[in-house]
Amino acid sequence: MNFSLFSGCASSGSSISVQRLAENSTTDISGDWNDTDSRLVSKAMIEQVLAEAWLENFIHDNQRKPVLIVGRIKNRSHEHINVQTFVKDIERALINSGEVDFVASTDERQQVRDERIDQALNASEDTQKGPGQETGADFMVIGSIASIIDQDGGEKVKFYQINLELINLENNRKVWIGEKKIKKSVSQSGVTF
Repeated sequence: MNFSLFSGCASSGSSISVQRLAENSTTDISGDWNDTDSRLVSKAMIEQVLAEAWLENFIHDNQRKPVLIVGRIKNRSHEHINVQTFVKDIERALINSGEVDFVASTDERQQVRDERIDQALNASEDTQKGPGQETGADFMVIGSIASIIDQDGGEKVKFYQINLELINLENNRKVWIGEKKIKKSVSQSGVTF
């Protein structure tokens, strides 16, 4: 579906064309990290983490699914990346797998704790949710997104390396390390980057 929009301040004859795309379509205009990269990397990493021995070992030893939390994913790339979008892709894929349970992040927990304080003051006793009932995480996912650029004139190769680690919160043991790499060739004639 194409739309042409005209603005009163635009120069005569100029127009903007907008085309709606399917949210899961593969689009790459600039060659920078984008929603497709985030979705594909999170899917690949989740497949890796759920296929490793740590999961079966934990379930065998504890007779329950492990509880995870996503910690800090650092952007060490050359460009601005909204890491929160990537974190949500990881959380969604892990939760929807049905293989693990998840607890809220630090910021989300603070909002919930504030709500419990409000309930203690304002909600009826039979509907209040009291403190001390939170589920603790067994493992934390941490990681980084790094990049390397190789450029000559109008030719550029962008290389991204995404590393994730799963750390046992009880003893700080790393039980899984995953890696995904993306390489993109970007060329633009007549324009320097």
